[in-house]
This record gives sequence, C-alpha cells and structure tokens, in this order.
Amino acid sequence: MVARRPFFSVDALLATADELWRATGPADWDEAFAHHPRIGERHARAPVSSAARTWSADEQSTASASDTGVRDALAMATAEYERRFGWIYIVCATGRGAEEMLADVTARLGNEAEQERAVAAAEQGKITRLRLEKLAGAEAS
Repeated sequence: MVARRPFFSVDALLATADELWRATGPADWDEAFAHHPRIGERHARAPVSSAARTWSADEQSTASASDTGVRDALAMATAEYERRFGWIYIVCATGRGAEEMLADVTARLGNEAEQERAVAAAEQGKITRLRLEKLAGAEAS
C-alpha cells in the first residue's frame, strides 16, 4: 500500500487494497487473523493499536447485546471452529447479531479446511475494507 501512494480518491485506495489482498496467501492470512480478538473477547494474540481494539469492539457490539445463552453457544461453536481449523473464526461482524454468527460458524464448520481458509480470507478482506473506509472518513459501501 505504501509503495502505491498517493491515492487520489477513496475509491482508488479501496481498489488497491482489494487488489493487494487478493494477491496474498495463507501465511499473510494467518498473520492478519492473529490481529483479531475472538468473537466476544477484547484482546488479540498479536499486538494491535488502540484504534483497532475500538473498531473490533464496535464491530462486535450487535453480538454483545444478544442473549447470554446465544453468546455462550457462539463461544462454544467458535472454540470448536478454532480446534478444527487451527485459526480463530473470522467474520465481518459489523451489524451481525450472535444468532446470525452462530448460524454462520455452524455452517462453516462443515467446510473443508482449504475452502474455509478462503472464506475466512474473504471475510478478512471485508473487515479491512470497512476499516479503510473508516480511516478515510467514507461511508461504508
């Protein structure tokens, strides 16, 4: 991204980010995943900025407002996901409740590992795009 600067519009910034993310692979994805807290948690395995912590909490706020029983079921399903695949459950959580994410993680548990890694990477791409829009002061598309 740094080598591609300057960006003369938000659209150019987002298009470049999408292009570069599509050019990444599993090692890059694992690094990105490590910078996210588990759903319902506040701290990631890898260090993150205070802005990233704030964004993550905001992105998960709809799920945090859900019924305790659903949140507990989601925590158990995401733990099962992590055991099965070896990385945390990555989902673009913005505006999604715990019930919706529980259904999503349950469905994704049926994926083969390579298929699921691609799904998780696509979700990471959505998260990155939303955060770049926030940084640029643009409305989410």
